[in-house]
Amino acid sequence: MSLVSLVKIKNSDITKAIEESLNLIGYKIPENIKNIVIKPNLCYYWDYSTGQTTDPKFIATLIDLIRSKTSPNINIAIVESDASAMKCKYAFKILGYEKLAKDYKVKIVNLTEDKSQTVNVTAGKYSFKIMVPKTIQDADLRINVPKIKYSIEKVKITCALKNIFGCNPYPKKYRYHPVIDEAIVAINKAMGFHLHIIDANIVSGVQPKRLGLVMASQDPVALDTAASKIASVNPKTIKYLQLAQKEGLGKMAFTTKGEPLECFKAQYPKKSLQNILMGKAYTIAIQTGLNKKLGIE
Repeated sequence: MSLVSLVKIKNSDITKAIEESLNLIGYKIPENIKNIVIKPNLCYYWDYSTGQTTDPKFIATLIDLIRSKTSPNINIAIVESDASAMKCKYAFKILGYEKLAKDYKVKIVNLTEDKSQTVNVTAGKYSFKIMVPKTIQDADLRINVPKIKYSIEKVKITCALKNIFGCNPYPKKYRYHPVIDEAIVAINKAMGFHLHIIDANIVSGVQPKRLGLVMASQDPVALDTAASKIASVNPKTIKYLQLAQKEGLGKMAFTTKGEPLECFKAQYPKKSLQNILMGKAYTIAIQTGLNKKLGIE
């Protein structure tokens, strides 16, 4: 079984919570690394307070922790790629990552504009040509910092594995939706990440809620399985989790360390299908208006 940590953020001390979450799974940041990639969830122009995107303060805390364990001059890149309804050049600015990069002297990289190498990957019965960005290829340590979110798509929930789907530099990601489960698994096979830390300080649901949770694992399948249980989604109904386990990306069986999973499950803001549909419609309306204002087609 894979280890998954669950740590309560106490007295707003995110540093201590992240460090404890790593200690509980026995993970130590390697000292001899040169290049680190951090992948937050920036799928929309929504502020972190909605629970939809990774808090830049969470990433800033992680950067400080990494530097304290390695070197103040280590090369760190925060990465994201353009999507059908989101452009990185706007998201980096609107969501505070442009300022973070300046204040912390790290790079922000739009993977859609990065050089890439195409690799052939199979997942299930499908074959994919996946473009792997150079920044990800060159990284000695890849850290995934996702959110736990419901989805009206057939994937049902998005977390660690789905966040890596965002590393695909091809912007028109909706073209993968007919085979989304296989595409998620294929992209994770092409771009394996070493560490996964969930920013569940604020989570989305029927309304945003401060859950005050940090989760960590080296196994994204185990982490997503635990996250789905917290959100009251049966992991056995999530096709990409079953496929990811079959394809060797991790195990759905896990052991938790830290706080009881049931404690956070009881507090998680549940969301009915009607809430999800209404929220999705509202999101699309806001995005359309913002895109028009910014001149994005």
